[in-house]
Amino acid sequence: MSAFEQFSLQASPEEWRPEWIARGELRDRRFELPDGVSGVTFDQAQLVNVDFSDMRFTDFSVHATEFVGCDFSDAAFERLSMGSTCVRGPWNRTDWPQSVFRDCVFRRTRFAARTFFGNVRFERCIFDGSRLRDQASTFSAEFVDCVFIGRVRSVNFWGRPTDHLAALGRDRNDFTGNDFTSAELDYVAFKHVDLHAQHLPGLPGYALLDRISERVKAVLPLVQRWPDPQQQKVARFSLEFLADMAREHNDDHALVSPSDMGRKLPPPLREELFDAFRRTTSGTNPG
Repeated sequence: MSAFEQFSLQASPEEWRPEWIARGELRDRRFELPDGVSGVTFDQAQLVNVDFSDMRFTDFSVHATEFVGCDFSDAAFERLSMGSTCVRGPWNRTDWPQSVFRDCVFRRTRFAARTFFGNVRFERCIFDGSRLRDQASTFSAEFVDCVFIGRVRSVNFWGRPTDHLAALGRDRNDFTGNDFTSAELDYVAFKHVDLHAQHLPGLPGYALLDRISERVKAVLPLVQRWPDPQQQKVARFSLEFLADMAREHNDDHALVSPSDMGRKLPPPLREELFDAFRRTTSGTNPG
């Protein structure tokens, strides 16, 4: 017998809350909201093989809920919280149950900008052409064996929660086996993540490198030989920033691309510096 109650979808008892509350178990059907309703909070629910494709939500909030094999293709969210701390009343700061998305598909899904991911775990999910961008509130999210296809822009992935450790019940986020081989990463940061435990981009122009700080020191003489002082300044700032982030977050490792050399540099200079950066070893002056 299922541990979840019979599925229910009811208006919130709080008049100030426009979204409806979904609880219990729902399987093998299309999800529907009443006419005129575009917001929903899932509280201690389980949804298996439920179709959310092409739906539009003004509010979508998830608390202690499991989604298995659900399809979110072409869905769009204005406000999205995928692992809320609580549904009603004050949060006691000692209990933050995890929500799970397992074997779900997010194809061309329009994630809300600045989605609050919260305490959420994604397992074997597919993010294919999703509008996954401008996401910084991912410090408690876990990703395991997920596939990312297409452009991923301005996203932070954290291997270590930044706060609320007692409520989460862990001091590490599980982040392993994720496949970025068909992804285009733009301003994507991996913080305290084992990069060797991921499948990193197979597209040209990416390199997983060690000893970032030493490589930066080795290529700075090349930058000093450039005739344009402004280009020197751009390159120095970008390289020093890259070294600082690698030391602070990933044991002096980083996934590096030509854009990390300085986005405002002309493409030929970025490529020249990136090639030297890849080739250099500790204490070696490239070229």
